[in-house]
Amino acid sequence: MENFKSKDNEVKKLSFSKRIKAELLKRGFTDPQKTIKMNPDDKEKSKEELKQYFLAGASVTDPMKEYHLEFLPESEKELERIEEILESFSIHPKRGFRGKNSMVYLKDAGEIADVLKILGAFESLMELENARILKEVSENVNRRVNFEAANINRTVKASVKQQEDILLIKEKIGLERIESGLREVAEQRLRYPDASLEELSKGLATPIGKSGVNHRLRKLARIAKELRNEA
Repeated sequence: MENFKSKDNEVKKLSFSKRIKAELLKRGFTDPQKTIKMNPDDKEKSKEELKQYFLAGASVTDPMKEYHLEFLPESEKELERIEEILESFSIHPKRGFRGKNSMVYLKDAGEIADVLKILGAFESLMELENARILKEVSENVNRRVNFEAANINRTVKASVKQQEDILLIKEKIGLERIESGLREVAEQRLRYPDASLEELSKGLATPIGKSGVNHRLRKLARIAKELRNEA
């Protein structure tokens, strides 16, 4: 990161790639106090140049499938120039190959959006932004569905185990031999195998809340464990 004075004497902070820094070094720009005269038209010229490179050989993948924008220049010189232009807009492309041909590409959705803005491709930009929103919503929905499915799976497994424990107690000693509070919860669980702890609580003569029901089910589990150990 270097500080330079622009034409209007405003101090600008510019971020350069290693290659561009090396080129600046060759040209004698080693002192942060040195002034680089920046033509205000340079940025617009760079934008037009980038548009030409894009029209000559570039592509953008359907954003609903993946985020990918690439330039396929005809020469190493053009490739370096594309990199230079993108770097000047704080966009950092990567190099790769398409067959035997060198290319520069972007995978970051934000950087692709920046390039589309530079190119003035606002319709494509809207498609990209819509795709980003849809993907984000879809990912959030999937996470929620997976979370709920995992919760349901845990609830079902717990209910099955609770019923097994209660049936064992019923078979070995009979539910009438355990304290009334435990017996009431046990009968509720057998009567409503799919009910949540809160629903079981509401069905009791005196609701005791989820924690109260859970506490009694744990007591039933301990009794069942003792009976299994005795067998």
